[in-house]
Amino acid sequence: MFNVSKMIFLIFLKMKFFDFHHHHPKAWFGIYNLKFGEEIPETLFSAGIHPDSIVENMDEHFLWLKEISKNKNCAAIGECGLDGLIQVDEKLQEEVFEKQIFLANEIQKPLIIHCVRRFSQLIPFRKKTKVPMIVHGFNKRKTIGDDLLKHDFYLSFGKSVLQNVNLQDFVRDFPIEKMFLETDSADFDIKDLYEKVAELKNLKLEEFNQKIMKNLHFLNISS
Repeated sequence: MFNVSKMIFLIFLKMKFFDFHHHHPKAWFGIYNLKFGEEIPETLFSAGIHPDSIVENMDEHFLWLKEISKNKNCAAIGECGLDGLIQVDEKLQEEVFEKQIFLANEIQKPLIIHCVRRFSQLIPFRKKTKVPMIVHGFNKRKTIGDDLLKHDFYLSFGKSVLQNVNLQDFVRDFPIEKMFLETDSADFDIKDLYEKVAELKNLKLEEFNQKIMKNLHFLNISS
């Protein structure tokens, strides 16, 4: 007779943890952040124009993005958004961001958002968007997170949750149905992050993982 505890252990071993936003070409279970000119991966990816990639003439970039966004493995548009720390004109950033919003609306794919010191400017763009918007790598103050949640943003959390006590407090109370987890460009095991957030939520790891999978299906992202 098959041992039940052994069966549970085997299920646990097979458990996969979706990395919502990463920069690791060899990772296969998640969404790879594809950059302009890169070879299309066989795994899920997102494609977008990051604020720090903006130049005066963006025609070639937009042609690339419009074409590649049709690929069956393109799960989202992004990362794209607003950045207050780079030397790119703010108005130009907004124009490029808005064009990507309109493309996402047209093809009905979610947006993965990069935002640095521009959250007050980001929120008005929500009214122009007809698809889910996910702010990746969120590690800011609770007041910013609450405001984003109020305007129906999803948040994706990364490595900071493993060390930042204030962020842990925020994550503990943040609704699971508006949450994703990611490694971004950091080198660590995504499983550690899933375990930490499951602990904060007082949930079993498998139960928490299933809830994240449900969020992906709601976004029409096939895991």
